[in-house]
Amino acid sequence: MFTGIIEEIGTVRALNQSSASWQMGITAKSSLQDLAIGDSISINGACHTITKRGPASFLVDVTPETRRVSTLGRFKINKKVNLEKALTLAKPLGGHLVQGHVDTVGKISSIRKQGNASLFEISFPAAFRKYVAVKGSICIDGISLTIAGCTQASLTVSIIPHTVKATTLQYNKVSDPVNIEFDIIAKYVESLSCFGESEAEKTGLGLAYL
Repeated sequence: MFTGIIEEIGTVRALNQSSASWQMGITAKSSLQDLAIGDSISINGACHTITKRGPASFLVDVTPETRRVSTLGRFKINKKVNLEKALTLAKPLGGHLVQGHVDTVGKISSIRKQGNASLFEISFPAAFRKYVAVKGSICIDGISLTIAGCTQASLTVSIIPHTVKATTLQYNKVSDPVNIEFDIIAKYVESLSCFGESEAEKTGLGLAYL
């Protein structure tokens, strides 16, 4: 579990690919403090397990499913990535609850200024529109953001200068793909509302029970 508050920008330094496996090496500094083999880390919003680490880098295995549903399969050497270590009970929840499970890939449709803020419009598959609400939370490339507006197939986030400078948003351009994770609460509400009556009767956990 994560908060969507980026701790550091890392750099992809190695991509080891074969027919059986796909490994990625990333250089970092502050993110490596207290990080051990087996720990979880979010890379552009996708949760990974550290399999090897050195004084200034770490290695993760990337599954075919992660490559399929996220942008990680398109990564190149020297790409900048957002990093966040897993949430602990002593860590402030400054963003929102983020699982590190990418739902889909969106695309930056436009970037424009509004006062001191940057407005990023991001298109996404219309099937996910039900998870989007104005003033609700959204995770873009691992960054916890607040939705400022939405249409049937796009959402807009208003981003302060600090967040732009502290994340890979500073490198993004129009048409760039981004990882999107929708709010976990919205997905659980949908799952419960679609729970069949026969199943609800078996467990006693139907909507009427709530």
